[in-house]
Amino acid sequence: MKFVVTSLGVNIMMAKFVVLVMSIIAIIVTLQSSTVAQSTEDISRKSFPQGFVFGTASSAFQYEGAVKEDGRGPSIWDGFSHQFGKVIDFSNADVAVDQYHRYNEDVQLMADMGLDAYRFSISWSRIYPNGSGEINEAGVEHYNKFIDALLEKGIEPYVTLYHWDLPQALEDAYNGWLNTKIITDYAQFAETCFERFGDRVKNWLTFNEPHTFAIQGYDVGLHAPGRCSILFHVLCGAGNSRTEPYIVAHHVLLSHATAVDIYRKKYKAEQGGRIGIAFDVMWYEPMSNSSEDVAATQRAQDFQFGWFMDPIFFGEYPRSMRERVGDRLPSFSIEESNLVRWSLDFVGINHYTTYYAANDEKHIIGFVLNDALADSGAITLPFRKGTAIGSKAASIWLYIVPWGIRSLMNYIKERYGNPPVIITENGMDDSNSIFIPLKKALKDEQRIRYHADYLSSLSAAIKEDGCDVRGYFAWSLLDNWEWAGGYTSRFGLYFIDYNDNLKRYPKDSVKWFKKFLS
Repeated sequence: MKFVVTSLGVNIMMAKFVVLVMSIIAIIVTLQSSTVAQSTEDISRKSFPQGFVFGTASSAFQYEGAVKEDGRGPSIWDGFSHQFGKVIDFSNADVAVDQYHRYNEDVQLMADMGLDAYRFSISWSRIYPNGSGEINEAGVEHYNKFIDALLEKGIEPYVTLYHWDLPQALEDAYNGWLNTKIITDYAQFAETCFERFGDRVKNWLTFNEPHTFAIQGYDVGLHAPGRCSILFHVLCGAGNSRTEPYIVAHHVLLSHATAVDIYRKKYKAEQGGRIGIAFDVMWYEPMSNSSEDVAATQRAQDFQFGWFMDPIFFGEYPRSMRERVGDRLPSFSIEESNLVRWSLDFVGINHYTTYYAANDEKHIIGFVLNDALADSGAITLPFRKGTAIGSKAASIWLYIVPWGIRSLMNYIKERYGNPPVIITENGMDDSNSIFIPLKKALKDEQRIRYHADYLSSLSAAIKEDGCDVRGYFAWSLLDNWEWAGGYTSRFGLYFIDYNDNLKRYPKDSVKWFKKFLS
């Protein structure tokens, strides 16, 4: 029997299903929640060490637009976002916030705020429209102008090489990240960027959130390229949710390490830069003090963060992953392990929220999905005894828990030997509603409190706990297109009027950051 379900219906069904499961389990769980208040009255730039970097973050596909201009080739997100129902509001990023044409205006906004740095990504398919082969010089020229514009205003560029927008040509040629050929093509793209921009770019990130695109793109199928096998392929036409996320992550780690090796051997000495990678990391607290929940909490962290950090620091995947995933988890040869180990100069952390973790003794997740998400044997939820862990932002997943960032920094310090850390993303969103007038939308008190509280907690981690954190990038400078969420939420410090030539309006958080940074 063949089931036919539209992508829109699937997205809505999945969202409702997640909410339902969260609510049911929250009612079942009977343990009490706790929160920690942080004083933020005195937080300012002076609360951080000399040389600490403050900036905002973005990505090419979410910001640039101009998807068919100056020789750019299509990416997997171009096609995916144009498929019916893949984006909740039926939008696409063909124009986005038009930073491709308006970068000078946006650079001036950053300079007016007093920001030190800007994190953005380079579109692979602007440099190599076919993923490899001939370089598109128009794309190189654009990024040269953009980088120069930033430096002219005293803003340091932090460049992400891959922020989810794989050239469609490589997906068509050999299934992209599922094939070892991707390592060679990614290395060529990375080296071209080092060659063309490394005389001015001193801070590189090889990848943004490999955990996210491995799971969302190859396990549950809600992000490009939309592969999965959950619910007997009802949600996706192709894929294997039990194996493909692990294969993708393995190839990402090898690609990352190869690019770092090239940079260190050929460019670092002359250019004087540094190179890292950005991970999405929730903090997890045990749902209870039981040994089962404590162990499940560590497994949840292993299958999120340790999946990538352990190979880089210890040369192999976490033991819990190796034991639970078995031969579905790729292994490193001795040479690969040596290549991956120590392959970074700093750790980028994209942190937004904190959840509780509980042991999945009933195998609820596994029974429903039978995918990589179930392998950890842990359920993670923002509720305990029916009480939320913190107040909620607009996104269904984002709860405001400032103390979590301090706990996470201490975990990194203790487990991985206190490496240099940069908070490469942190922020919250408001809903995008036609019923909210502009004047009200600009008064974003919750966002101000969010950043103030998280920065206060981060400062304590540095000053009181000795965590080696060196920078903080707010997500995001502008309201923007949020992947499968489209334009339904607003993360920006600047409001974008999508109905009036994408005009930029400063929210109150801009004024707060100006004062903070002064």
